[in-house]
Amino acid sequence: MAGGFVAFSGDSPAFQAKMTVYVFICVVIAAVGGLIFGYDIGISGGVTAMDDFLMKFFPAVYERKKQAHEDNYCKYDNQFLQLFTSSLYLAALVASFFASATCSKLGRKPTMQLASVFFLIGVGLASGAANMYMLIMGRILLGFGVGFGNQAVPLFLSEIAPARLRGGLNIVFQLMITIGILIASVVNYFTSSIHPYGWRLALGGAGIPALILLFGSLLICETPTSLIERNKTEEGKATLKKIRGVEDVDEEYQSLVNACEFARQVKDPYRRLMKPESRPPLVIGLLLQLFQQFTGINAIMFYAPVLFQTVGFGNNAALLSAVITGSVNVVSTLVGILLVDRTGRRFLLLQAAVQMLSCQLVIGIILAKDLGVKGTLGKTEAMIVVILVCVYVMGFAWSWGPLGWLIPSETFPLETRTEGYALAVSCNMFFTFVIAQAFLSMLCAMKSGIFFFFSAWIVVMGLFALFFVPETKGVSIDDIKDSVWKRHWYWKSAWIVVMGLFALFFVPETKGVSIDDIKDSVWKRHWYWKRFMHQNDEHD
Repeated sequence: MAGGFVAFSGDSPAFQAKMTVYVFICVVIAAVGGLIFGYDIGISGGVTAMDDFLMKFFPAVYERKKQAHEDNYCKYDNQFLQLFTSSLYLAALVASFFASATCSKLGRKPTMQLASVFFLIGVGLASGAANMYMLIMGRILLGFGVGFGNQAVPLFLSEIAPARLRGGLNIVFQLMITIGILIASVVNYFTSSIHPYGWRLALGGAGIPALILLFGSLLICETPTSLIERNKTEEGKATLKKIRGVEDVDEEYQSLVNACEFARQVKDPYRRLMKPESRPPLVIGLLLQLFQQFTGINAIMFYAPVLFQTVGFGNNAALLSAVITGSVNVVSTLVGILLVDRTGRRFLLLQAAVQMLSCQLVIGIILAKDLGVKGTLGKTEAMIVVILVCVYVMGFAWSWGPLGWLIPSETFPLETRTEGYALAVSCNMFFTFVIAQAFLSMLCAMKSGIFFFFSAWIVVMGLFALFFVPETKGVSIDDIKDSVWKRHWYWKSAWIVVMGLFALFFVPETKGVSIDDIKDSVWKRHWYWKRFMHQNDEHD
């Protein structure tokens, strides 16, 4: 039935809340964690294109780059060069599980403070690296900072925001990522001409936002959810009044208390995540991370300078072009902040899928037709590619980029929230690692075909969003289960299927059996339960 595929936008209790100045300050300070992440994404591509950096750590790549007749698609194909970028994300994958425990036991705020400490140590090692080991160790510690920051910040933003503004305030994290990428592009542009230490300045720049996060976090509060979860109920209620800007918070406070009491009954959250009732947020949370990376965005943003060099721009022109795409990224994310709580999450996902697919296909066709292994594109074709990349970045920046972080942070129930989100973050970092480690080799092997590869993934993710991603706009974060999952055309039927299978395989027939003969006539003869009856008999 056609109507069955329309996701339900459920009603939710209208808790009283104002948008206070204090909440705005907390949001901006916490989101600086995204600024550091974005700076690293942007700085990696620029640094790996700097000759001084390549001569010191990757001389083989530098020699290949110098060749007069270099291969447009293969000149940067080096596993160790890719490891420089991707090692951070592998470390972040591991760190996200430690960050989950820290979020639960200590709170969101201390987790962000730990992230800033990891960032500062990592920046010191990477920017001061005298050899490859120091460089990679610095990247790994930066990865721990990313893992802790990306775990704590989106959860903090979702829990502190009023329901009606949760989407926009959460996307401030993504906005800071885009601002970080833009700042990194500007830094790359100017430090590329500072010899021989420009790359050290570029890498060391990440220390500034790390210091802002470390000291700024002293000004922000812990989330009421985290406080109540850790039995600090009075402090939690006082904080709730402070961030909501109203005195009457009893209804929302009681909702949080009930959610925390239920969460305490769950002794093994990871085991609970494997149960059928946890399947909707888990499946969507993990697949959104996969799809976010396989849009091809990191392939473009990591190596924007490399990409623009490939289509015929010089070193500085390539970095300048990255500044242009970074500016588009920031402005488009602002558009996402304005739209997400008006149009909803699904509309943005679907609209952007069409936009990104069109751009990827046309870029692939132009490169396949006009760019060979040697030579460059004509000026007209090169400018068309730049424009299409900008239009592509627009679509990602107001949809799959921010919503990949927003939707998982708001859909897990409290009893599995930090653990479920940790799995989502680790999944994101794993696929970011895969793309970062494989992209240059894929570009070398597939050439222009890489854009058709990502186009196929965009088709898949668009269909997934159309049929399986529900609308969560305006729904209280602790009311998602009843207002969304139990009313969605597919996920509600998934519950019914699970219950039906349980009845089919595990519920025995008791019709006509004496109530005192159930054990011998039913339980001891049932294919599954009989093993437990025999064990009990032996124990007795």
